[in-house]
Amino acid sequence: MPTPPITPSTTPKPAFNDAESPLTWLRARRDRTGQPLISDAQYLAGERLRMDFERAMLARRTTTNWDMAGAGGRGGASAAELSDGAIAARQRYVKALEAAGPELASMLAQVCCLSAGLEQAERLLNLPQRSGKAVLALGLTALARHYGLLQQDGQRNDVRHWGLDDYRPGIPDAQLEEA
Repeated sequence: MPTPPITPSTTPKPAFNDAESPLTWLRARRDRTGQPLISDAQYLAGERLRMDFERAMLARRTTTNWDMAGAGGRGGASAAELSDGAIAARQRYVKALEAAGPELASMLAQVCCLSAGLEQAERLLNLPQRSGKAVLALGLTALARHYGLLQQDGQRNDVRHWGLDDYRPGIPDAQLEEA
């Protein structure tokens, strides 16, 4: 029996292994009160940062880049070689880290983007032992606020129009009669 043709809708996509993500591990663990170590909004903010990091092609290469072999050029991708999507992802990534602040950006980059564990990130960033969880939680909260995943001081985070909830434009009777 012949196999069906592969089309873009049936092409298998590479799966992301959730077991490799420190954020998934933190989300699955509970504190003494039974609450997850990070909230859903914090988890989604960290995953969004990771996706922008990967789309921006900021990860280091682990293999040889044969694209530039023999061309006499350097191996890195220049801005001219990046797609518009990668450039936009880099801009979103930089804005997100700027919103988190320089104190928290390093921890976010280590854990969310480079998949470093908490202890490893603490060592790399010269943080006191067992402080990584608190620093990461603060950074993820700042990211969630930046992405609009948290409500701020009673403000709605799903604004779709400038009118109030009960606002509906009225149509004068004179315009109804003309139509």
